[in-house]
Amino acid sequence: MKRKIVSVSITVLLLCALMLTGCGGSKSLKMATGGTTGTYYAFGGTVSQVLSSKLDNVKFDVQSTGASKANIYLVADGEADIAIVQNDVMYYAYNGTDLFAGEQVSGFSALAGVYAEVCQIVSNNKITSIEELKGKRVSVGDIGSGCEFNARQILEAYGMSFDDIEVHNLSFGDSATALKDDKIDAFFCVAGAPTTAIVELATSNSINLLEVDDEHAAILMEKYPFYTQYSVPGNSYKGVTDDVKTVAVVATYIVSEKLEEDLVYQITKALFENASEIAAAHPKGAELNPEYSISSISIPLHKGAEKYYREIGVLE
Repeated sequence: MKRKIVSVSITVLLLCALMLTGCGGSKSLKMATGGTTGTYYAFGGTVSQVLSSKLDNVKFDVQSTGASKANIYLVADGEADIAIVQNDVMYYAYNGTDLFAGEQVSGFSALAGVYAEVCQIVSNNKITSIEELKGKRVSVGDIGSGCEFNARQILEAYGMSFDDIEVHNLSFGDSATALKDDKIDAFFCVAGAPTTAIVELATSNSINLLEVDDEHAAILMEKYPFYTQYSVPGNSYKGVTDDVKTVAVVATYIVSEKLEEDLVYQITKALFENASEIAAAHPKGAELNPEYSISSISIPLHKGAEKYYREIGVLE
């Protein structure tokens, strides 16, 4: 009988050695991203591959999702461990405003702002400023979208509201088509720049990219701390040769508050220390910067991420 027990024990130990997951070794984290054709999914795939190769016994299961709002719920409900969201959407969720009016969501905290999602106001060549949008036909994005809220907030900084424009609710692609066909005069687009829909529009139509100047950006950022300033480089779009000042929201990683401090510290450290490798595989990786990251975060950081930022001196 004794020999049989010893034999079984050795078998169990061997199985544990081969199956680290079941015996406290490898950890698999569910990463929520966005649609399979979008930037969130592609960027998340790149980040997961690089971090998996750098972190001992940590792997990522990248999942296609409905993006920001859905990802907030997935992390809060424990169905995802890490997710990428717009920083304004996480702000709304944490505070129970706008997209999450009357519903404060908990259970998540911030890890890192990773790249800018630029608020671009595109117009026909007759309009040269945001003030001139008054009385014009303007697409502000889909109803209830983050873009619609951004449009409302930017107009507010200029002393305007949706009552001052003829509101159209169109997707970015449909907005570009409508401007091309002279069915609207301008549209708001919140996306990484350059944006394909605008690039294609500018090849056939003369467009302007309207500026959010320093004065109005300051008004906006004081009331809505998730905004950052951003300049769209000249020649990003045909015919727009000068840099154009605007504002941006930021694609941001959030994590479950249940994740261990050391694990989140290691993930944050690996993300920034391997930025060049991420950038080699996805262009948005070139925007990874710890100082920019924390400037864009307006909800509490996870303790593990905070430890990293303090360690490198970007947080006091």
